[in-house]
Amino acid sequence: MERKIGIIINNIDIFKTIEKLYEEDIKKNKIILEMLDAETIEDQGILLEKKGVKSIIARSGGYFHTIGKVNVPIIELKISTLDILYAIKTAKKYNKNIVLMLSEMESFDYLEWKDLINKDVTIEKFKDHYEIEKIILKYECDLENVVIVGGGIPCKIALKYKIDYVHICASDDSIHDAINNARKIVDSLYEQKYKNEVLNTILDGVHDAVLATDKEGNIILYNERAKELLKKDSIEVIKNNLKDVFPDFSFILDVLKNKTNKYNEIIHYKKLVAAANISLLEVDGHVSGVLCSFQDITKLQSLEKKIRYELNKKGLVAKYKFENIIAYDQSMKDTLLDAVKIGCSGCTAMIYGESGTGKEMIAQSIHSISDRNSEPFVAINCAALTENLLESELFGYEEGSFTGARKGGKVGLFELAHGGTIFLDEINSISINLQTKLLRVLEEKEVMRIGSDYVIPLDVRVIAAANENLKNKIDEGSFRRDLFYRLCVLELHIPPLRERKKDIIPLFKYYLSGYKKEYDKLIDDQELQNKLINYSWPGNVRELKNVVQRYIIFGEVKLDENRYDNAYVHINDIDLDKKIETNKLNKNITLELKEINKYVETKLIDMLEQQGMGKNEIAKTLGISRSSLWNKINNN
Repeated sequence: MERKIGIIINNIDIFKTIEKLYEEDIKKNKIILEMLDAETIEDQGILLEKKGVKSIIARSGGYFHTIGKVNVPIIELKISTLDILYAIKTAKKYNKNIVLMLSEMESFDYLEWKDLINKDVTIEKFKDHYEIEKIILKYECDLENVVIVGGGIPCKIALKYKIDYVHICASDDSIHDAINNARKIVDSLYEQKYKNEVLNTILDGVHDAVLATDKEGNIILYNERAKELLKKDSIEVIKNNLKDVFPDFSFILDVLKNKTNKYNEIIHYKKLVAAANISLLEVDGHVSGVLCSFQDITKLQSLEKKIRYELNKKGLVAKYKFENIIAYDQSMKDTLLDAVKIGCSGCTAMIYGESGTGKEMIAQSIHSISDRNSEPFVAINCAALTENLLESELFGYEEGSFTGARKGGKVGLFELAHGGTIFLDEINSISINLQTKLLRVLEEKEVMRIGSDYVIPLDVRVIAAANENLKNKIDEGSFRRDLFYRLCVLELHIPPLRERKKDIIPLFKYYLSGYKKEYDKLIDDQELQNKLINYSWPGNVRELKNVVQRYIIFGEVKLDENRYDNAYVHINDIDLDKKIETNKLNKNITLELKEINKYVETKLIDMLEQQGMGKNEIAKTLGISRSSLWNKINNN
């Protein structure tokens, strides 16, 4: 982040002092110095802002004429009592009457220091630079007996009328304090802006529509999803009262009156039917507003169907075994030995590992060597679903149990996993409410469908996974301690790829092994191997697989150099025309360019999906947004 600071200096001595103290910063354009100019004083701050400064330091008149005219913070380089006393001490050498000129923003307790000064001092106050010359003109007739003590402009005008003067300079400490304060303020503003951007990005990226008001009912937050569902732009909504903009939503404000949150409220707005959760916004124990999040129920039904289809398409069997896992590094070998012991034990287990380390592959391998290997293996990513949808997927529901429930009800995943293993990935993401229900299933070994009045006995082994330490979440109060001890009977920690360096090249070779021999040139490139080994691999094995896929498609190995200072390697000695065998079009057939583009896009997306890449990974690889990817899939 650039922390460029502008300083408006009111005398040459301070200018030279700052040049000496911050020589390197000035050379690198991190600090811009400007001498105060009475002719352009009104615009000096504006001109500095146009040069890109993030804050401005000024003194006396420069501060007064800059504040309120720019959109960056203004820090005052204050005139301290010691600065004034030092200037008066210098002025006493003239053996003349001392006139101390200060702006109305500055103060000096002359009576307190009179005995120490041992000299009469006349104090003149001015509002702005227009008054300065009028004050100094009063002393023109007695210029032989007067010395002016003040800032840059008073001294400049005194010089004009040939009156002696002494600048009030700033100490090194005052200068350091002002510049350090300016930098801290810039950092603080950047951090706040960053947090606001993160919050807005999160709110605009969630599936829920989000709307919030202050305690008067004025709308203060309105995300992109709300804009889509309610068909009103932010400019029509923000700062306006909820009752005026969305009269049908005025019941939201009842929560402010009753001080009671509401959940699963049904909203009818034009053709929209949505399920809403409404809760109070509290700051330091005081109610400051209300937050409403809601989802289009018809969209939820479509999402549920799609997820259920994906789960069924995946099948309820474990595809991987321990022999499918590449492990040359001792840390991974030790991990697999522990995993084998866990597989033979039959106990509930918790797998810890960063995203992309292969937690589900390990879970499937554990199931495959257990005495449950002939029974179902059911996996679900808990972070991929909303709380309500995850609950219905895990426990199932009866027909008519809620709006949108399908005819005949639905069998939950715990029931589907009966006799076998259920793998709960990213269990750290589930809500406290759902944790309570999950704990009951684990303790009682029975499940009750939503809307049902009877329980179903279960015989299911639970393997959970998390990409963060659950003990920290317990300390934060976001994870139940009793559930933690139910899940963590046995623990397994999968090392990230950067800690199992001996596995990097074998994994890279494995993902290339299904292709032509011409890739051997890449495999034998020692310089590239070193770069692959020394790379941080924040996405772990999944990222490594993506790197191979990009190489197969584009003929280059691209690592995230901007973040991890690694390599971007072009493979020039391999014929790129032979990288991928594609279907050749008959030269006699003429296709429209649009149809050709669709054909290529479809084939490329299909190929990436077949390699096991998820939608987010495919979108990132192709350099497009997830929504654009969905449009291409649906339109093609």
